[in-house]
Amino acid sequence: MTHFDTLTIMEEVKSENTDIGVEEAAPVSGTAAEADPPADQASLADPADQLAALAAERDRLQQEAADLNDRLLRRQAEFDNFRKRAERERFEMLEYAAMEAVKAILPIVDDFDRALKSECADKEYVRGMEMIHQRLSESLKKLGLEPVEAVGKKFDPNLHHAVSKMQSEEHEEEEIVEEYQKGYQFKERLLRPAMVKVAVRP
Repeated sequence: MTHFDTLTIMEEVKSENTDIGVEEAAPVSGTAAEADPPADQASLADPADQLAALAAERDRLQQEAADLNDRLLRRQAEFDNFRKRAERERFEMLEYAAMEAVKAILPIVDDFDRALKSECADKEYVRGMEMIHQRLSESLKKLGLEPVEAVGKKFDPNLHHAVSKMQSEEHEEEEIVEEYQKGYQFKERLLRPAMVKVAVRP
């Protein structure tokens, strides 16, 4: 066998091996093609999943926003109620303090009333007392003090205190015929009831 014959045999063997490798590899590539899903189906599935995830995230954020808004409204309502309550308590405290101060002055006002009803020969003294009484009454009125109407009015247990009763046919039943001590209201709240005499039918 010559050198040329040897090369020819080696070329034939190499060609046969190559053909066999191609035939054996062909089924593998076919199996891979069948296992992978089509590109069109994958592209359709991915956007649907993304939309579902985005919708779920949107719903979650909307719920959180609604919860936060509800909590904010509740806090605002609580703060408004607290502010109104604090203002009301402050106003009532100031009003109560003013009421107590005015109530402490009422005995002085009573003394002025009794003094002005007494006879006095000194006209200048009486005139001075009247001026002081008038200025005091005006100052108390500006603060909110008002006298309770009594004589000629029908007895009202919410405003009057009946000290005595008098049988009379000339007056209406439970008509106030005399006032022993003036009653007062402070800013439409009873500060002291009027002490009165009430007429009753015989």
